[in-house]
Amino acid sequence: VALLAGGHVLLEDVPGVGKTTLAKALARALSMDFARVQFTPDLLPADIVGSNVLDPRDGSFRFQAGPLFTSLLLADEINRASPRTQSALLEAMNEGQVTVDGQTRPLPQPFFVIATQNPVDHQGTYPLPEAQLDRFLVRLEMGYPDAEEELAMLFSRRREDPLAEVRPVGDAQTLGAAQQAVREVAVADDVARYLLALVRATRRHGDLALG
Repeated sequence: VALLAGGHVLLEDVPGVGKTTLAKALARALSMDFARVQFTPDLLPADIVGSNVLDPRDGSFRFQAGPLFTSLLLADEINRASPRTQSALLEAMNEGQVTVDGQTRPLPQPFFVIATQNPVDHQGTYPLPEAQLDRFLVRLEMGYPDAEEELAMLFSRRREDPLAEVRPVGDAQTLGAAQQAVREVAVADDVARYLLALVRATRRHGDLALG
């Protein structure tokens, strides 16, 4: 839903429940370029956005794009990076572009971010403030599998990676058409007013958690 609506997803769950596998499977099913960034306290904005590097052949500078320039970005443990690096990613999510040395560069379209954070281990983390959480359309939990599901997962990897069985069912053009179709869905004025009333009521009660 978030992908079709042009939004982004924040996955909150403990390690080992399949968040990376989910992102890779989605990218493969939709023929999307995929990049994964492990967020750490020493990660700098230039490490994800990119920077101008000197070309020794002619002494000029050329832009070396960072992993942000992809269709599906997995921002793993986003709350372990400094607020400055978090802001660089969240700005790109909001604007669909980045600015490096005064030059604006558009990001690929579609551009979809799945960010993860561990809701249990907060040592050495930088919690995302509410204003930055607003950059995500939805906030989800994978949930821990039951014993039978975990056993099936264990044996499913005996001979090959299950991701190898994922086959593309669409591409960037298909996804773009679907996103455009979503934007053209008619919403009655009364429905919009009702949704707005719900949001305003939630804010009055101080509950800004994403649904």
